[in-house]
Amino acid sequence: MPKPELEFFDPEPIPWQEIEGSDGMIHEKIVSRDPDSGDYTRVLEFKPGTRTTETLVHDFWEEVWIVSGKLHDIAKNETYEAGFYACRPPGMIHGPYDIPEGCVTFEIRYWK
Repeated sequence: MPKPELEFFDPEPIPWQEIEGSDGMIHEKIVSRDPDSGDYTRVLEFKPGTRTTETLVHDFWEEVWIVSGKLHDIAKNETYEAGFYACRPPGMIHGPYDIPEGCVTFEIRYWK
């Protein structure tokens, strides 16, 4: 079954879920999901003071739009702010990040 058909709706009632291993600093809200493929769309919230330590590499496509706040890529020594966008194919290296003031992103992940 593909992602469900969803007309505009208020995602506020969807609960935030803590990202495992984030010590309460990163939460996600899944707004749509395809249970067969694993594709999903989410809002990701980084609390002020979040600092990640891992370099990330995924086996899926990831598109990210920064909705609010800023994140600093420690490895690249670059800071990205609201309005910035990334499209990462499988295998693209990114992170770790320092997020002193907090950040919210909108992400789409898919395996194709």
